[in-house]
Amino acid sequence: MSNEQLVMSKEQGAGWEKDDEQSSVISPHASVLISYSQPAPGITAADFLTQAKGSERFFWEDVRDRIIFAGFGTAVNLFAWGESRFQSIQEQAKELFVDAVLLNETNPLAAPRLFGGFAFRDDFTPDNTWAAFHPAHFILPHYQLVRVGGNSWLTINALIPRDEEPATSLPVLREALAARYAVLKNEGVKGRKGEGVTSVHPLIHYPMPYDTWAEKINDIRQQIRTTPLKKVVLSRVAELRFPDRVDVDGALAFLNEYYNDCYRFLFEPRPFHAFYGATPELLAKVDGRTLTSMALAGSIRRSADPLEDAALGQQLLNSAKDRHEHELVVYSILERLAPVTDKLEIAPQPGVYKLNNIQHLYTPVRAQLLNANGILPLVELLHPTPAMGGTPRRLAMQVIRDAEPVTRGWYAAPVGWIDVNMDGAFAVAIRSAVAQERRAWLYAGAGIVADSEPQKEWEETALKFRPMLEALGITKESLS
Repeated sequence: MSNEQLVMSKEQGAGWEKDDEQSSVISPHASVLISYSQPAPGITAADFLTQAKGSERFFWEDVRDRIIFAGFGTAVNLFAWGESRFQSIQEQAKELFVDAVLLNETNPLAAPRLFGGFAFRDDFTPDNTWAAFHPAHFILPHYQLVRVGGNSWLTINALIPRDEEPATSLPVLREALAARYAVLKNEGVKGRKGEGVTSVHPLIHYPMPYDTWAEKINDIRQQIRTTPLKKVVLSRVAELRFPDRVDVDGALAFLNEYYNDCYRFLFEPRPFHAFYGATPELLAKVDGRTLTSMALAGSIRRSADPLEDAALGQQLLNSAKDRHEHELVVYSILERLAPVTDKLEIAPQPGVYKLNNIQHLYTPVRAQLLNANGILPLVELLHPTPAMGGTPRRLAMQVIRDAEPVTRGWYAAPVGWIDVNMDGAFAVAIRSAVAQERRAWLYAGAGIVADSEPQKEWEETALKFRPMLEALGITKESLS
């Protein structure tokens, strides 16, 4: 069997069928996943992703554990639609991994790993901006890289017929992986560190002007005073048109250098159609029965002057408006987690989470789950938190639908990975952009409560646009 025959592409769709509920499911008898890994000293994620340009590509870096995952090519696609999309992906992933054959597994972290995410809304319909994205989409890469503490491992994933002996595929997998490693090692491809800061002059368009923004915020404040609504997160979009293809690699390199205190991610399900960002917010991380999450809401700028910066942080801690906004998120997370945990730890007072250009109120959350059912049930339970949607959830989601002129797509939604144990980690996809050939769309939001001021919220979103604008080489003179 050739290496090409081991690859299952989305165009081929081998072993897949679409059921009546509009979700792609893996046939339980057609094929089985086989995976082979080996050490790959000297290979970095920048090497790996740059060499894979023009393919489907995936990247995740954990800001706390300093673990880097990357992948390219497609071994398996998982899709789901509608209100049952989280459960559908859970079932498909279990079916994929249940009989997986892991050959020569040199590091548990090098085992097969699904990359993907969900749209913000379960009734999301892809438009031109999000043409390559689905309400739920996960990809098992053909090639994977994991890098921990300066050590790297490469993995190859493929599907083989269920009645075929896995050992017969091992020589082909070993040969293909060795060839890939040789290419990476011999070419010495290096990531283009910092290229994203090169000044460029794209056309920039903000679909929501300030007057409309102010009107919508005042409408929301009125609803907060007269209905059960307590908070809504209102977002706006910046649309950029470039003379050449969007430099996603340069942007990601910039984010890795200047926003390395965030979770950086890339999901590129079709070449040159990429969703990427550097988000400070972890939605959930699950390892067995251990859950890690956070509440992140309330923002203020940074200052280069240490004394002023400290004063700004204290101002944030003392702000009644920001503390109220933050408490709504904390209480909602506690309420949602209480029925599924037997031990829940949360700090009694928030701290300040300082990033490159902004600081947030931050409360870490840790818990022991009653049952080890994997990451996806927690993602479904927590998304969207009031930090991204509002409270009450259903009412806030309706206000967002009515108020925002541009669909969010995957913005502010869960993006992350799932391992063979169904554990994983998902961040909230803020400080993000979606790129399509020579166009990019950037998103930023602000939490609106009863005493929000339109001008201050506008300035906050402008501050939140900055990381992605700067990563694309947009000078400060272009920021508005």
